[in-house]
Amino acid sequence: MSTGVARPARAAAALALALLGVTSPARAQFQPRPLPDDEVVGENYHVEGAFGLWSPAPQISISSESLGILGTTIDFGNDLGLQSHSFPEFHFELRGGKHKLRIQAIPISYQQSATLTRNIVFNGQLYSIGIPVTSSVDWRAWRFGYEYDALRRDRYYAGVVVDFKYSDVSATLTSPLTSEFVQAQAPIPAIGGAGRVYVLRNLAISGEFTGASLGWLPPPIVKNNQGHYWDYDIYGTWNFTNAIGVQVGYRSLDLGYIVNQDRDSGSLTLRGLFFGVVARY
Repeated sequence: MSTGVARPARAAAALALALLGVTSPARAQFQPRPLPDDEVVGENYHVEGAFGLWSPAPQISISSESLGILGTTIDFGNDLGLQSHSFPEFHFELRGGKHKLRIQAIPISYQQSATLTRNIVFNGQLYSIGIPVTSSVDWRAWRFGYEYDALRRDRYYAGVVVDFKYSDVSATLTSPLTSEFVQAQAPIPAIGGAGRVYVLRNLAISGEFTGASLGWLPPPIVKNNQGHYWDYDIYGTWNFTNAIGVQVGYRSLDLGYIVNQDRDSGSLTLRGLFFGVVARY
């Protein structure tokens, strides 16, 4: 009797062990693979938007001729009391593999008042020493660009950038006796490069440079004009997740132009730190 009972028990135990041996590898086979500890955070996206605040130190000078009267080269800092402050910056990007389409807008506006310490001529009008002058400078800086990341690896990339920059610069001087303004607009194609390297899993260092010389642009974009537009920035991004991060960096915009036909000229250089947030999908 005991032997008959023991045999079915031993058979059941053997069958249970066999089933465990079959099902255990099957369960292990379907377990999800954990992410590698060194996989970077912040590169898995198709749409990216960013908002930042830029605090540049401005160096702006403009000269404007009218009625055959040459204008004074006016330093908006020393002559008109221009002071630095912050501006918003907007960035939008669509990405597909190594290709990126980008839009950037920086609305730049200064308004200030000062009492003149020398005579200046602007747009054919004399602004005499000792009179109060209210002035403004507006620079609408738009960028429409395409980036191709020819070299892309897990922790870094490098690519070529082709930009279409649209700049609209205007300046106004108003005194108790007169008010004058000047405006310069130009669509400027530019070329440059961009790159990024992840020094830590969540920390990326990025850099970009684009530029153009206005002298080689054909009519009707440029008619007998000269100048340049250099644009570069370098920044770090700390990505909390693939969807969100914060940025800090240094940006420079450098625009210079000479309009030979009107004998107008301008030099606008803005350099300084920026801080921002970035969101991705």
